[in-house]
Amino acid sequence: MEEIDQIKTHVVGVDIREWRTTYAVVNVRGEILAQDHFCTADYDEVTDFVKALSEKIIALVEENGGHEKVRSVGISAPSGNFLTGCIENAANLKWKGVVPLAAMLRDQLGLAVAVANDAHITALGEKAYGSAHGMKDFIVVSISHGGLGSCIFTNGLPHLGVNGFAGEVGHTCVEVDGRPCGCGRRGCLETYVSDKGLVKTAEELISKSSEPTLLGELDELNVRTITDCCDKGDRLAIETFRQVGNMLGIGLANYASVINPEAFVLTGDMMAAGKWLLKPMRESFERHVFHNIRGKVRILVSILKEGERDVLGASALAWDVKEYSLFK
Repeated sequence: MEEIDQIKTHVVGVDIREWRTTYAVVNVRGEILAQDHFCTADYDEVTDFVKALSEKIIALVEENGGHEKVRSVGISAPSGNFLTGCIENAANLKWKGVVPLAAMLRDQLGLAVAVANDAHITALGEKAYGSAHGMKDFIVVSISHGGLGSCIFTNGLPHLGVNGFAGEVGHTCVEVDGRPCGCGRRGCLETYVSDKGLVKTAEELISKSSEPTLLGELDELNVRTITDCCDKGDRLAIETFRQVGNMLGIGLANYASVINPEAFVLTGDMMAAGKWLLKPMRESFERHVFHNIRGKVRILVSILKEGERDVLGASALAWDVKEYSLFK
């Protein structure tokens, strides 16, 4: 009697950020069986980071069913390119240039490894488990960590572009000769609507205004503290979000007018502002979007937890990569 091939029921999802790397074992139902993290910034050399990540993944896997159950590994990383498996010139990581992360970790683990950028991963998580479940044509926009990333899904598949960098709406120009951006240009959308852009707008309003404001009494300006001031009726705080929401609405309206999606799914730290950001953004969006799709594009906020979305998205990526294992 021929032996029956056994289906592997686990994958590993990894979320790499500037200061923290989270890794988890996830089963076919999307349940996180085990999860842990360590400090990304502790590793100046990428070879040391990959060695440490490999050892930590192996330990977690052995504690949760063993390597024979693991099919593959998916990784979310800043400037990750799914087409090449590399981190390419990430601005906020210590490892510069092109890092062949998928190949490096595959050599360490003996498993298939796929890498994608955080916006692509977030979109996979939203489609598989979140607000975009059941949709084929949508755009996920993530606004956090000082930036704005997005991923376009058309006909159920991510549109990555020829070189893997489609969706960089954060680096579209919304103001000629505007604020300097980390990409080297000026006036990019993310310089106005990211958490850093919000703080910059608040600082500009404080410096230009003579009226009393709670913003001037804060030890730190950030999304949550400015939102708290809005909740207390502070006019300058409300105006800060009105200006940011207006600019975000323009950016999304331009995006929608080109792509014509069913919905936008918004994620990231900025969503903590709730109505103070979303109401002026929606009003601006409807004013500026192409009239034939006005009122027809849904704008949703992610229902997934911030601490789980990206490892779940990375696990969804892992299921899509062609299986490979040294343990067969």
